[in-house]
Amino acid sequence: MLDPVKVLAVDDVPENLIALQALLAQEGLELLTAASGMEALELLLVHDVALALLDVQMPGMDGFELAELMRGTERTRRVPIIFLTAVATDERRRFRGFETGAVDYLLKPVDPQVVRNKVEIFVELARQRQEIARQRDRHAAALARLNAHRDNSPLAIVEFDAEQRIIAWSAGAERMFGWRMAEVSGLRPSELEWLDAEPAALFDTMMCGMIDGAQVRDMRQLRMRTAVGVTLDCEVYGSALLGADGTLLSVNTQILDVTDRVRAEETQRLLIGELNHRVKNTLASVQAIATQTLRHSSGPSDFAPTFIGRIHALARAHSLLSSTTWQGASLEELVEGQLQTGTIDPERFDTGGPDVELAPEPALHLALVLHELATNAHKYGALSVPQGRVRLRWAVRDGVLALDWQESGGPAVAAPTRRGFGTALIERSLKAEGGSAVPSYAAEGVAWTLSIPYASAVRLRGEAASTRKSVPVLRPGDSAALAGKRVLIIEDEPLVALELATILADLGMVVAGMAATAAEARTLILATPADAVLLDGNLQGALVDDVAALLQQQEVPFLFVSGYGRDHLPIGLDAVTVIDKPFDARTLAAALHRLLMAPAAPA
Repeated sequence: MLDPVKVLAVDDVPENLIALQALLAQEGLELLTAASGMEALELLLVHDVALALLDVQMPGMDGFELAELMRGTERTRRVPIIFLTAVATDERRRFRGFETGAVDYLLKPVDPQVVRNKVEIFVELARQRQEIARQRDRHAAALARLNAHRDNSPLAIVEFDAEQRIIAWSAGAERMFGWRMAEVSGLRPSELEWLDAEPAALFDTMMCGMIDGAQVRDMRQLRMRTAVGVTLDCEVYGSALLGADGTLLSVNTQILDVTDRVRAEETQRLLIGELNHRVKNTLASVQAIATQTLRHSSGPSDFAPTFIGRIHALARAHSLLSSTTWQGASLEELVEGQLQTGTIDPERFDTGGPDVELAPEPALHLALVLHELATNAHKYGALSVPQGRVRLRWAVRDGVLALDWQESGGPAVAAPTRRGFGTALIERSLKAEGGSAVPSYAAEGVAWTLSIPYASAVRLRGEAASTRKSVPVLRPGDSAALAGKRVLIIEDEPLVALELATILADLGMVVAGMAATAAEARTLILATPADAVLLDGNLQGALVDDVAALLQQQEVPFLFVSGYGRDHLPIGLDAVTVIDKPFDARTLAAALHRLLMAPAAPA
């Protein structure tokens, strides 16, 4: 809404001012009245007026003197003045009135319609000036916003004329490409060495289409170069700017640097391809392990533990490699993984050697080899009797990693009459890496001399090899103590949940309830009494921090059963045991026994 237009009327006769107020009364017009020149000057210091109606004959300061003062001040210099006088006039007086800057000179009594029409002309002019000023301010604000956007935008904004010459180059374009406006103004893209031949042709096609009027906007994905020759992947958005008659004024392009996004998409495709390759290789390995284990097993009771043990060895090696983004794994951690099954007493397993980092494929093969050696020692060798021990030493000599596995204190040994799958797996796994595995069967125990070409792998995490952890071990009679205990299973994978339920049932425990989402888990925990909870590390893509916090609040003991590493689980819960997937019944039972039967902390 426009401000009211103000008109100043100066007359020493109050009746004349009242008459003017009645004559000029209308919406949007405010009449300011003064009875003297001094009073009028005071009003002019405060108000901006569109017109001044001045009486000529006034005591003290007459109208001519007031007009001269108004013309001498910058604030009032351009205010139109109309003289109103009742004094008989001559050409000399009229000349003086116009000389002081009057736009008209009217004699009283004035014609009301003439006065009204003349005043309305100046009021309308004032309103137009107001609107022009308002539009000027709006345009200035819009231009300021546009300039701020051009200067601060991550986009490079470049404008071209009909001959494809650069006529505008934003601060964003300078930051992105390195050239300043003065260096590129008037140049065509081909003169700037901005584009190679193929992108230049695509850019020219886009520009010509907008210049010729075939389309008013277009987009191309182009590779562009900076002033220092760096190649950027860019999305170029073009818009034809047209005049009121439809003729082309210019072509405006907005250029977005998508180099990081393109690189990320390429990396993602590579990662997906690599993941697909690794998954298929892993599944093929599992298939081969299942087939060969079944072929060399005497029955289901022999097959299940052997097969599951080999899968767990493979899984543990995968976990170690995943923690370093498949850059390498520590040999000491591979050895430590054999203790995590809980089937080997750490006091009977003597290991030692330098820090060795293995590349992914040798690490996977060596993990299976170590598992087979530990399994055979547990079934037939030194670890099958209480007094037996195993000693493992390793060293790097002339680019070869050598490992010596020596069993002692076990039953008498003799060379096997047939080669089983385990022996074949040991030999072929190392042979595939260009190494060897040679067994010997001395009276004091089985020994293996293993060798594999060694090239140090890059370890991305900055931590040293893990220290030996306390591993829960299930002792005779422990399972009986678990009978009747109520357990909640919070797991989003149905097959895993069913496997957990089967293991718990075999232990004589009661599955008090199952949940697959965080919301279901919270409801279940609050509504169902339980002695313990098995909690997945992630539920349908959602974190389990709130669920873990609720279990702590309710003082319900729980274990994490997760395929994620510790660093992906809720922070501050390092004391909570993590059962890695895939899991075995013995490890799960041992962890539950330690969780439920641990002595209460002293008050």
